[in-house]
Amino acid sequence: MATHEYHRGEMDIRDQKATWDGFITGSVWGGLLIILMVGHAVLAIAIGLPWAVSLGIMAIVGFGAGGFMNLGGRWMATVVVMIVLALLVQAMIWLFGTVL
Repeated sequence: MATHEYHRGEMDIRDQKATWDGFITGSVWGGLLIILMVGHAVLAIAIGLPWAVSLGIMAIVGFGAGGFMNLGGRWMATVVVMIVLALLVQAMIWLFGTVL
């Protein structure tokens, strides 16, 4: 019978911990991004709020969630980029709406 040299608690688990931490961080970020996008769509389309009001509410929710969950400056920059992207999309909607 083979002998095992394993001793409980002596294994190096830094790589596994880093993988798990990355998975959790990605899941939190992805979940919050989906919540913000779907929330904006629901407020603007289903409820009928003006798109700017919906965008403002979701921006406040995004900044608040980032502050509450201590996600840092990268999250805040991501929310700003999402706001700018939403403004660009709305500008294209206006532009093509006037052409048609």
